[in-house]
Amino acid sequence: MSRQQAFRHIVVEGPIGVGKTSLARRLAASLKAELLLERAEENPFLPRFYQDPRQAALPAQLFFLLQRVEELRRLRQADLFRPCLVADYLFEKDRLFAELNLDEHEFALYDKLYRQLAPEVPPPDLVIYLQAPVDVLQRRIAQRGIVYEQRISAEYLARLSDAYVRFFYHYDSSPLLIVNTRDINPIGSEQDYRLLLERIRSIDSGRHYFNPAPWGV
Repeated sequence: MSRQQAFRHIVVEGPIGVGKTSLARRLAASLKAELLLERAEENPFLPRFYQDPRQAALPAQLFFLLQRVEELRRLRQADLFRPCLVADYLFEKDRLFAELNLDEHEFALYDKLYRQLAPEVPPPDLVIYLQAPVDVLQRRIAQRGIVYEQRISAEYLARLSDAYVRFFYHYDSSPLLIVNTRDINPIGSEQDYRLLLERIRSIDSGRHYFNPAPWGV
């Protein structure tokens, strides 16, 4: 069995605007895999959160938590012949956002529920963590034009990016590929994407990095 066939559950992660959903779509097509997206647009509290974070943070986080548990718990019963699954979210990232957005008492309530539900969710076989500077994230958010996302500040994106760095510094539940997308574009560039796909196919276990020089340098 090849390495990519051994990865039954691949996750693409990273801060808002980094391109995780677009990359997940490309990978699912290349690997002939099932695609699982987080469907943020179904969260009725999310637009309200970006308008008034203090009032809507807790219901927004609880909605995401329950939605993701429901989607991922079925993987425990999946049979051996299920195709590879590529997702654009890691379950544990929900807690990362909760720590960032909730006050002390709200987080204590959230965390109690999280710890009861987390054992039902199996870890992925590979995580691809995409990084990009805040100015790049802002540009990509502006380009995709989701109305409520235009309220996201540079300060919030910086805090979120830092939270991701801290989280993945300690992450060891799955093989991890860290991809710096500042100077490459695996979504828009066929060359960059093919290089990344080759790197993914070479991974066996442990922590890995993908940070090639931009073309023409």
